[in-house]
Amino acid sequence: MASSPVNGSRRQFLRAGGALAAAGSTLPVALGGRLAPDGKETIKVGLVGCGGRGSGAAVNALQADPNVKLVALGDAFSDQLTRTLESLKAHKDIAERIDVPLDRQYVGFDAYKSVIDQVDVVLLATSPYFRPLHVEYAVEMNTHAFVEKPIATDAPGVRRMRAACDKAAKKGLSISSGLCYRYEFKKQATLKRVHDGMVGDITAMQCTYNTGGLWHRGRKPEWSEMEYQMRNWLYFTWLSGDHIAEQHIHSLDKLAWAMQDEPPVRATASGGRIVRTDEQWGNIFDHFNTVFEWKDGIKGFSSCRQWQGADGNVSDFVFGTKGTAALQSARIHTADENWRYRSDEPDNMYQNEHNALFAALRAGDRIDNSDYMCKSTMMAIMARMSAYTGKSITWDMAWNSEEDLSPKAFDWGPVPMRPVAQPGVTPFS
Repeated sequence: MASSPVNGSRRQFLRAGGALAAAGSTLPVALGGRLAPDGKETIKVGLVGCGGRGSGAAVNALQADPNVKLVALGDAFSDQLTRTLESLKAHKDIAERIDVPLDRQYVGFDAYKSVIDQVDVVLLATSPYFRPLHVEYAVEMNTHAFVEKPIATDAPGVRRMRAACDKAAKKGLSISSGLCYRYEFKKQATLKRVHDGMVGDITAMQCTYNTGGLWHRGRKPEWSEMEYQMRNWLYFTWLSGDHIAEQHIHSLDKLAWAMQDEPPVRATASGGRIVRTDEQWGNIFDHFNTVFEWKDGIKGFSSCRQWQGADGNVSDFVFGTKGTAALQSARIHTADENWRYRSDEPDNMYQNEHNALFAALRAGDRIDNSDYMCKSTMMAIMARMSAYTGKSITWDMAWNSEEDLSPKAFDWGPVPMRPVAQPGVTPFS
């Protein structure tokens, strides 16, 4: 389905539609003459995916460099796009650099193409299923990309993303990840000490992401099943990857970071739906528990849940032969020393990642976060596969999986919903 400029018939269109520790290596930026790194030329930015995280990324991008201008918006839904544009214009410090007239507001499954065609940097913040498709096109059009997490919802999607990022590297394009903890200064300082041996040899790790419920947008009689699922994308595995991928990936990424991005060899998980059992919660689980194993015998114990009214806990620990690092609170305890991160420096990880991206572009360097964003996404997917099937899943099994969560067609009509997984019954594929 092609995109369309937003106009007076946007609803009709929708109804008829059938459609720098984390930076990595630096290389000269291939900009095709569109950007001179002198700090003066305007960097044109577009946003694809006008939800809360997308609008936040747009604000961060505009605040990262005084000569960044937002020139195009794209979303599946016109009302969502309009709300985001109004919200962005309410920020007085950036409002004058928002230049998105009606003819640069695009709605539809192909809106991403119209946005990418006009910008130097694209911010990709739709539901995760579409991320590989969007990055592929951005790379084809020589456009730098900020890529929200997770970067796919199934193994074929991760492989597509990996291939697209390899092409981006050859072109000198930046790929910046929304795994924002990698850009938080206190996490960088804490993990550096872990890697420098302050806790000794790592013996085990533990991460927890126990939260309450998130938003649900309900159902309207005029919505097709596709529209309903896309508006409530959190609760459908093909769109979100389940909450272990959409949310808990932050915790898994910290374990991966502690292991210097060496992937685990195996995951053994359990999970299910014990609180969110109603049809409105789609086909995802509401809790997961996973044991990740690395080739040297280290195990990482992972727990996440989304239960309204239950106790919350977001924490990550690395246990070593000399002591323990509490990653989330940025503290390390050993027999000889108690250390905690202290600094008066502003440390907004969401802003930090955009500051790094645009500073690199101005310097003629590139950001490449592709390796860890692909590996951490695959960690989440392999754990989900294990919980859904009741089987231990190796890294190679997960990476080579042919399970494709894609719907048969992308249009605004009916779309089948996969049944809720049953461990021991749902097969691995």
